[in-house]
Amino acid sequence: MVLTAARSVNQSNYSLGDFKLCHRAPAELQCRDGDELNVSLNSTCFLKMAQFGFENDIQSILKLDMPILNAPMARWQRKASSSNTSSLNGLSPGKPTNVSLSSSKTPSKTPGKSKKTPSKIGGDRFIPTRNSKQMDVANFLLTKENEPLDANTAGSTLESQKAWSVSLNGYNIEDAKILHFGGKPLNAPEGYQNNLKVLYSQGSTPASTKKTRYISSTPDRILDAPDLRNDFYLNLLDWGSHNILAVALHNSVYLWDATKGDIILLMRMEREEDYICSLSWTKDGSYLAVGTSDCKVQLWDVENQKRLRSMSSHTARVGSLSWNDHILSSGSRSGHIHHHDVRVADHHIFTLTTHTQEVCGLQWSPDGRYLASGGNDNLVCVWPRVHEGSAGNDTQFVNCWSEHQGAVKALAWCPWQSNILASGGGTSDRHIRIWNVNSGSCISSLDTQSQVSSLVFAPNYKELVSAHGYAHNNVVIWKYPSFSKVAELNGHEDRVLSVILSPDGSTIASVAGDETIRLWKSFELDPVKKKAKEKLTKSTSSGMHQSIR
Repeated sequence: MVLTAARSVNQSNYSLGDFKLCHRAPAELQCRDGDELNVSLNSTCFLKMAQFGFENDIQSILKLDMPILNAPMARWQRKASSSNTSSLNGLSPGKPTNVSLSSSKTPSKTPGKSKKTPSKIGGDRFIPTRNSKQMDVANFLLTKENEPLDANTAGSTLESQKAWSVSLNGYNIEDAKILHFGGKPLNAPEGYQNNLKVLYSQGSTPASTKKTRYISSTPDRILDAPDLRNDFYLNLLDWGSHNILAVALHNSVYLWDATKGDIILLMRMEREEDYICSLSWTKDGSYLAVGTSDCKVQLWDVENQKRLRSMSSHTARVGSLSWNDHILSSGSRSGHIHHHDVRVADHHIFTLTTHTQEVCGLQWSPDGRYLASGGNDNLVCVWPRVHEGSAGNDTQFVNCWSEHQGAVKALAWCPWQSNILASGGGTSDRHIRIWNVNSGSCISSLDTQSQVSSLVFAPNYKELVSAHGYAHNNVVIWKYPSFSKVAELNGHEDRVLSVILSPDGSTIASVAGDETIRLWKSFELDPVKKKAKEKLTKSTSSGMHQSIR
């Protein structure tokens, strides 16, 4: 039964339990139970009761902390109830239907949406999992800033905190950051070690600071060398430790001071038909040995420009010379190699006779253990050092190689590997070969496609420099031991006869048949490396000076 009370023409409605009040007539009450009856009552009591109930409902609604009992149903609850009702009402014998008895679940899919509706309110929120250690560190960093710090114990407290932090966390907590915004990565703390190493660093790496080396293709200086003898088998150029360049021009020897630029005529042979065949400085740069076409070897005091002695023992021109302390070795066209002890009157102490043709290459190893010789007979021989007091006419060589197919004039010992020897063949061979003296084997070989007239190692960059005659007439710088070509130095108009390295290792001098000497500054060191090298350099003793006198 539904009771309806009409009070006024105002059409506002509200619900009170099972009653529905409508303000239509002030004192008319209608009751409907099949038949409609009009009953007139005293409306005063009824209106008071309705007003009392209305006020109670308003107060309940205004209490926000209390659940709203009479609020409309939620959208998902209405859908669930309507779905269950339609499922139960729609059962028929011919149409089986799955019935869901749970009113708290929603349909699996909502029309127009592909995602599932959450089964609980707030279930669609994603809460990421954070590292508790990072959050603890961040909370500590945020809260500790407001704590007062005692000035007396500040130093000790910071040190102890750092020690505890490094012990417990593996890093100083002062440096801990969750996020860091900056253009440069941070450096690892001093003394920090980690198996994973430091992937990034604020400091620049050696590769990034490495400067590109520049090698000029033009010579730094060109010197005229008139009347230079264009002979492949002679050695007419040498550079002393005092930075003085000696060059033989026909029958005269000239000295050029590379520091001051002065030129000095040291000596001239008496007969016009005679000529200079070879030159070699002592290690201290005070004396110069001169081999001549009249089968003699002369010793000159450069500082006083005085000839100390002339040694005769050969029967042909002396085309190659090499020093080993007080022992001077000379090679001649006869194929003989003589050892001279310049301290004694009877200077000729030993003879080596394996070569059958002119000895055009002669070079002692830096440690003084071996003498390498090359000849026009295409042989490369390695001889042991002559011991004190020994004398004779022959000795057994350590190694003798015959792989070259041309005359071997170019010989060079490696300064940083005393057992490595480089040799170069003439026009018929054109190969540079690297030998291991200890094992007696050829390590590598390179076909240069040109006559090899001279070789020298450049220790500043660990490179090998080769001088070439026909057909290239140039100087080539090779990276050792890969033999990758670093640079080609072109400019000579005739075959290059010899190359020699300056005392500081920064410059090479090349002399050619075009009667010019060209200086190439191709091996300059960085200022830092140069300063370190100068500290290691020691002054040579004057023992040689006293013994020759």
